[in-house]
Amino acid sequence: MTKIIKAELHCHTVYSQDSSNCIPQMLTAAREIGLDRLTITDHNEIKGAWIAKEMDPELVIVGEEILTERSELLAYYISEKIPKNLSAMDTIKSLKDQGAFIAIPHVFDRRRHGWLLEDLLEVLPYVDALEVFNARCFSKKINDLARAFAESNNLPMIAGSDAHSLAEVGLATVTLPEFNSADELRVALKSAAIEGRLLSPMEHLKTSALIRLGRLKHWKK
Repeated sequence: MTKIIKAELHCHTVYSQDSSNCIPQMLTAAREIGLDRLTITDHNEIKGAWIAKEMDPELVIVGEEILTERSELLAYYISEKIPKNLSAMDTIKSLKDQGAFIAIPHVFDRRRHGWLLEDLLEVLPYVDALEVFNARCFSKKINDLARAFAESNNLPMIAGSDAHSLAEVGLATVTLPEFNSADELRVALKSAAIEGRLLSPMEHLKTSALIRLGRLKHWKK
């Protein structure tokens, strides 16, 4: 019988400049809430993901959230960091050379590098999935628009908390058959279910304060 697992596919550590998630505490929190896979996708950096992978190799997937000239891409199962501000297609080519799984985060959220439709249509044939639920989107409509677009184009869908603080880890997850590679993830997503809730406006304010305080404490050590 195929094992069913729960995955968090978009989160950040202190190696992202806007996150306070210290790696040991983050790994502990992920295990405590029952996550089986934790994809760490720091902004334009993979150092933290590799540190976490060494600490818990079964749980952690090395990823990166990459800012291109157009917008952002998520990449999973990578071994080398991709620099920011390359063209979208050059970024995709570099990721394909690594055999990465490629997704588009917070697709239409223009407050956070959402994609213009013409740019999205250009890269769409080369990506593996769209993130149709992101817990940090301020409006439910933004996620609904992404889901409708994915469904109308018959595209695989993922979700992620986009956690920048410990309280956010696991707010949005994907339940799917167990996977251990980019290719296995592509297959597993055919039987996936998405769960999640949005951060409230008050929670956004609270986590922003906690992130500033957490980063200050961490880097003072």
